[in-house]
Amino acid sequence: MANRIITISRQFGSGGRTIGRNVAEKLGIKCYDQELIIKMAEQSGFCHDYIKEGSEYAVPGGWLANAFVARYANGMSNQDKLWIIQTNIIREIAQKESCVIVGRCADAILEKEEYADSLKVFIHADFEKRAERIVKVYGETDVPSEKRLKDKDKRRAAYYQFYTDRKWGDAAHYDVCLDSGTLGIDKCVDIITQLY
Repeated sequence: MANRIITISRQFGSGGRTIGRNVAEKLGIKCYDQELIIKMAEQSGFCHDYIKEGSEYAVPGGWLANAFVARYANGMSNQDKLWIIQTNIIREIAQKESCVIVGRCADAILEKEEYADSLKVFIHADFEKRAERIVKVYGETDVPSEKRLKDKDKRRAAYYQFYTDRKWGDAAHYDVCLDSGTLGIDKCVDIITQLY
């Protein structure tokens, strides 16, 4: 029998990480988010902060810029190496146990895997609610919250498109899309756990 995996893709500031952790806690299964970064650091030799920035976000300039970013003679970049390691780790986890995986293109990576019965979720919210949330959760910075949101979402979308050849956030690629700004974090958690 296939392990039941919940993948949570999310807009920056939508609360997707919190929703993922709460769903996992409610269901009594593990949630993989920062844990993936730790595993990737162990396997790649790259430092934690480098992986955190480089493994889920494209370089500024969109997907085309990523095609030409610092490549070695074999045609691979550090980001490509991290993609391969990340893909292998996600597949190993899905083969081993039922869990929640936040981000990292897990929805696309596990889509055709027979050993993983995936529920693919996308969490979004309107711009103002996300801007308010990132200030509350991460604090103020020199960069305005609107710019932080646009930059992170743009880089996530470019990364997702580059490695999956899909449009990030397109409802056709997910089983359910939830507006955390309208529904609230707790209601999103309830809906996902009921679908599990």
